[in-house]
Amino acid sequence: MSNDSTLHKNSKTSRIFFILSLSALTFWCLGQIINVYRFALVGAIFELLSLPMLCILFGIPILSLIFWAKEKFTMRSFYLYSALIGISTILLMVIRK
Repeated sequence: MSNDSTLHKNSKTSRIFFILSLSALTFWCLGQIINVYRFALVGAIFELLSLPMLCILFGIPILSLIFWAKEKFTMRSFYLYSALIGISTILLMVIRK
């Protein structure tokens, strides 16, 4: 029963981590597909958001793995999927260079 309460208590945090990792993936993909510097305003917004997205991109997998370990490595946890998305995004960034 305590495992269910832990999952319920952390469900909001795990969903936030999952959404943040998806947003970092989407941000990176849109930056690769769209010429963000075509318009000055879009380029400025992109530059302002790039540093927080990089922090999210490298911080979320580490924090997700820590929280996933606290949940005793439950396979249905959003922490696992957010860590996998973050790691795969980092790998895409390195490979795509």
